[in-house]
Amino acid sequence: MEQSHIALHTAFRVGPVDPRLFGGFLEHLGRAVYEGVYDPGSAHADEDGFRRDVLDALRRLRMTGMRYPGGNFVSGYHWLDGVGPRAQRPTVRDLAWQSIEPNQIGTDEFMTLCHKMGWWPMITVNLGTGTPEEARNWVEYCNSPVGTRYADMRAANGHPDPYGVRLWFLGNEMDGPWQIGHVPAEHYAIRAQQAAKIMKDTDDSIELVVSGSCNPELPTYLEWDRQVLEYIGSYADYISLHRYVGNEVGDTLDFLAVTNSVDRQIEAVDAVCRFVQGKTRNHKRAYLCFDEWNVWYRARTPKDLDGKGQFAPHLLEEVYNLEDALVVAGFLNSFIRHADVLKIANLAQIVNVIAPVMTCGDQLLIQSIFYPFEMYSKRREGVSLWPVVNGPVYEGKTNGRATFVDASAILNRNRLHVFAINRHLDEAAVVEISVGDRDLIDFEEAELLTGPHAQAANSFESPDVIRSQPFAEVRLNCGKATAELPPLSVTAMTFALA
Repeated sequence: MEQSHIALHTAFRVGPVDPRLFGGFLEHLGRAVYEGVYDPGSAHADEDGFRRDVLDALRRLRMTGMRYPGGNFVSGYHWLDGVGPRAQRPTVRDLAWQSIEPNQIGTDEFMTLCHKMGWWPMITVNLGTGTPEEARNWVEYCNSPVGTRYADMRAANGHPDPYGVRLWFLGNEMDGPWQIGHVPAEHYAIRAQQAAKIMKDTDDSIELVVSGSCNPELPTYLEWDRQVLEYIGSYADYISLHRYVGNEVGDTLDFLAVTNSVDRQIEAVDAVCRFVQGKTRNHKRAYLCFDEWNVWYRARTPKDLDGKGQFAPHLLEEVYNLEDALVVAGFLNSFIRHADVLKIANLAQIVNVIAPVMTCGDQLLIQSIFYPFEMYSKRREGVSLWPVVNGPVYEGKTNGRATFVDASAILNRNRLHVFAINRHLDEAAVVEISVGDRDLIDFEEAELLTGPHAQAANSFESPDVIRSQPFAEVRLNCGKATAELPPLSVTAMTFALA
C-alpha cells in the first residue's frame, strides 16, 4: 500500500484532553453489578463483596469517572430503596430490563466502590417516574453536611462525611419512546429545569448533564437538543450523546469507517450548542458528554433485552472481536480530535454487559476492546493536536470516504503520543510521522494490537488470541518517524520531541 503521512504541528492545538473522556458506565442491568463487580459468593470477593479480579482488571483501564445506576434502569429507580440496612431494602421488579432488583448495591456501596477504584462518581437521577424533589434529595444525601434530613440519613447509614458528587445527569434517553417516562422535548425541558434549579440550590458546585438526542436515527435528532437547551439555559453544563454501532452486514471496511459518522455526530451536536448560545446571547455554552458509547449489535435480540423476571439474567453479553477493538480505537481517536468540545465520555459498560471484561463463575476474561482503551488511557495526559493524514483512501458503502490510516495525537510537554489505526484488511501501512515545528529525537516505546483476522476473538478457552504487545518497528530519520503497521491493527506510539 502507498505510504501514509501523519502531519502534526504543536501550534495546531485542539484543546486539553479532559481525563473524564476515559470514564465508564455501571448500570443495574444483567450481570453488570451482581455477578460482575459484586459477587460475595465468589472466591475472589473482598471484605465488601466486590470481586478483586474484576477490579484489578478494571484498574488497568485507569478509568476516571463512573456513571451510575443507569441507563434505562434509572427511569424506574428510586434511590431510597438502595440505602439503609440491607435486610430492610425492598426487592423490586425493574421494568426497563424485566429483572429482579434486590437493592443490595445502592448509593453507599457504589461510593465505596468508587473509593476503592479512585473513580469520580457520576450519578444519573430518575426523571422518568421520579420527581425533581427526589433528585434534589439525592444531592442532599450525597453532598450536604449533617444537620438536615437526608444528610443525617447518610450519617445514620455510617457515612457522616459528604461524598461530594460533582457530576449529575438529568435523566436518561428521555427522547427515546422505549424509555420509562418518555415525554416530548418541551415536557422534559420543564421537568429537567425544575430539577436543575433545586439541585443547584442544594449544592451550587455541582455540574449537570442534560439528556440529549440518544440516537441520530430518531426523527427528533438535534431538534430535541435545541428545544431542551433553549429552555434550560445556563443550568446545562453539558448535553449527552449516545452511540452504539455494529457490523450487521459483515462489511468490515465500512464498519471501520464509522468514525466518520461519530465525527459528524459530535460536530452536529456541538453546532446546536453554539447555535443556542448565539440565539440566546448567553455567555455560557453547553459542552458535550458522550456518556454511552460502544460496539453493540449482536446481543440485541428480544431475548437479550428481557430478563423474564430473573435475578442477574444474562443480558447484552456481547462477544468482541478484532474489528470491534479497532472501532473502539476509532471512537477514542474521534474523542481526542474533538477535545475542545467533548469533555466527558463513558464506555458502556464495564463488566459482562457489552463490556471489556467478562466473568463466568470464578473465571475472568479480558475481551478485545479492553486493549485499545488501556493503550490510549495510559497515554492520555496532554493537549490534542490536529492530525492531517495524507495517504490511500477508500469509499465506505454507508460511512463515506475514509483514509486507511486513522489517527489522533496528544502532546504532553516534550512527549508526543501518536495513535494510528490501519484499516486495510490485508496490507501493511507504512506511516511517516512528522511535526512541522519540532524534531522527533527519540522513540520511547509503543504498543500494537492486531490479530489473525477481523473476526478473531478471545474466549475462556483461548483468552490470548487478541492482546496488546510491545511494538518496536519504528525508525527515526532526520527528525521524522516511520513505522510499518500491520493490517487491521492499532498502534500507540510515544516519542520525545526536541
